[in-house]
Amino acid sequence: MRISVSVVAAARLHLGFLDMNGALGRKFGGLGLSIDAPATRLTLRPAEAMEATGPDAERARALLENAVAALAPGKRYRLTMEQAIPPHSGLGSGTQLALAITAALRRIEDLPQHVEADAALLQRGARSGLGAGLFTRGGLVVDGGRGADTTTPPVISRLAFPETWRILLVSDPAAIGLHGAEERKAFAELPPFSEADAGKLCRLVLMQALPAAAEEDFVAFGAAVTAIQSIVGDYFAPAQGGRRFTSAAVENLLARLAEAGATGVGQTSWGPTGFAFAPNEAEARRLEARVRGAAEASGLSLAVVAGADRGARIDAVYAEIA
Repeated sequence: MRISVSVVAAARLHLGFLDMNGALGRKFGGLGLSIDAPATRLTLRPAEAMEATGPDAERARALLENAVAALAPGKRYRLTMEQAIPPHSGLGSGTQLALAITAALRRIEDLPQHVEADAALLQRGARSGLGAGLFTRGGLVVDGGRGADTTTPPVISRLAFPETWRILLVSDPAAIGLHGAEERKAFAELPPFSEADAGKLCRLVLMQALPAAAEEDFVAFGAAVTAIQSIVGDYFAPAQGGRRFTSAAVENLLARLAEAGATGVGQTSWGPTGFAFAPNEAEARRLEARVRGAAEASGLSLAVVAGADRGARIDAVYAEIA
């Protein structure tokens, strides 16, 4: 029998860190949401030589080689990338790609799935466990941050995201979010984060954002996300040209959306993708129409997406060897 494995992994929004102070012994923690587009879609199958083709193939091959060296040394595979989450856009592309590859490899080799270990193996989740948690579960999750002995930050809460709510994504193709050495440098140079602000963030998540999502209170959820993003955005502004947003064009368009009635406005991770929430499809499309011309004039991409309430899909196909 010959086996090939296909994996579909959804993009995610990083809605904000919780505690960058770390006085309690754990640092970072975060609130994140799976969204139904864009997504990484790939197929892996045994082959005579190592090969990767399609979008983001160079990065995918490097991740595959590292995974094979650890999990199936000496084996060879062909990786076909059908679709990739745009890299360095704040949508979790690297983590979802790494975990999709290792999930496919484990399925082919009949190894138990171990998402948290694979995240550590491929050096994902240095600060956040959201990518691993959302790959497994989808929905709206909170990770508990990194302690002294943490491998991958644990998911401590997972809620379904209301089906009718929508998210408007605004992205600047001309900008790239901080990553790699530049990201590490930015964290090293940022000032200490206050305990008072960490307390505010944790309270906003525990006592407003999560209960609001559970009770489908859109107004309270949007207000919580806006407040979280204001605190986090101000802290990271020195690494983003003095702004809460990597892209000034994205910032300006989100301000237009807020004026038109959107809420929960912010930037995912280092951007350049920004987001705003709407209570339903009709309102999302109304808001989209209001700013479509301005988006096109600024060279920005604009999309309406929904939450994704399931983890990655992993499908195996078996065929007789000819």
